[in-house]
Amino acid sequence: MYEEQQRSGDGGGQHGPLAGFTVGVTAARRADELGALLQRRGAAVLHAPALRIVPLADDGELLAATKEIIDQVPDIVVATTAIGFRGWVEAADGWGVGEQLLGRLRDVELLARGPKVKGAIRAAGLTEEWSPSSESMAEVLDRLLEEGVDGRRIAVQLHGEPLPGFVESLRAAGAEVVPVPVYRWMPPEDLGPVDRLLDAAVSRSVDAVTFTSAPAAASLLSRAEDRGLRGDLLAALGHDVVPACVGPVTALPLQALGIDTVQPERFRLGPLVQLLCQELPSRARALPVAGHRVEIRGHAVLVDGALKPVPPAGMSLLRALARRPGWVVARAELLRALPGAGRDEHAVETAMARLRTALGAPKLIQTVVKRGYRLALDPAADTKYADA
Repeated sequence: MYEEQQRSGDGGGQHGPLAGFTVGVTAARRADELGALLQRRGAAVLHAPALRIVPLADDGELLAATKEIIDQVPDIVVATTAIGFRGWVEAADGWGVGEQLLGRLRDVELLARGPKVKGAIRAAGLTEEWSPSSESMAEVLDRLLEEGVDGRRIAVQLHGEPLPGFVESLRAAGAEVVPVPVYRWMPPEDLGPVDRLLDAAVSRSVDAVTFTSAPAAASLLSRAEDRGLRGDLLAALGHDVVPACVGPVTALPLQALGIDTVQPERFRLGPLVQLLCQELPSRARALPVAGHRVEIRGHAVLVDGALKPVPPAGMSLLRALARRPGWVVARAELLRALPGAGRDEHAVETAMARLRTALGAPKLIQTVVKRGYRLALDPAADTKYADA
């Protein structure tokens, strides 16, 4: 599981499009895959699974879905996990409908996500029609969409957290989808990571939070409510922290509260990451300062394209200066911008010295004796940014 990625700079400018940004991941399943995609593009990742997955061996929801499949045989059944498929068949046996279920599954196009699922299917006396070599649900989806699913009835054995965009894409293509919920989603037993993500979002220490299921979004909102932070979280997601959802169904809990989300056109993890690669850099502020191009990102700064990691206190000062580039900002005001700095203005001087060292270009920030500090905005830009 991903904790916050260590933030390391690259003075040579070789960095991904998400370098300098921190992204929260709320997924329980496929978190490793999503985290790796983000990290390969330079992001720091804060993983906080907002759900845990428990089996539904005796649940009425699974029984209802099983009876629906027995009564109305689907055209296609997609099995996604070996343990989930076995659990489904065992639960059906316990309800006395195991043979009926297996009889129906013999008459459908049965797709298996990978070799372990194929083994579970064959152990039940069934034979899959096809299985992808990649073990990827994206490949299963591509096959279904290429075949055409308009008007077809497809049962999908869900595995834990709803499959990011899979059901949505099938429904968008005209399929009737019958979810088979072999698991239930519950709040995580360890709320520590979720609380850290909430604190980071409220303090704007993350730049985006990703959601791959509606239950994960609802769970994060519920925990924020329990801690008295829901208003603060909604304010952050509404303005400074990008809520990125894999698709419209996932976004519903947020949109119901008036939060606009960003979503990729294709409801998958790869396009979700690509969307962030466009969205976050486009929101970063770039300024011409002392002959350099300075782009302020979440926890780092690009100076002429070279990534410069900056401590949190330094980022607080830099943002305060950037709100009025070229204008003098008093030490007292900068002190208020420092997190937990107290009343000692020497804290500003200490943080400012570290900021200049981190930026590697001391002339970017000028000291104005007895008044404060200013970003050394290039003269040609003074008028453009005077009212910023």
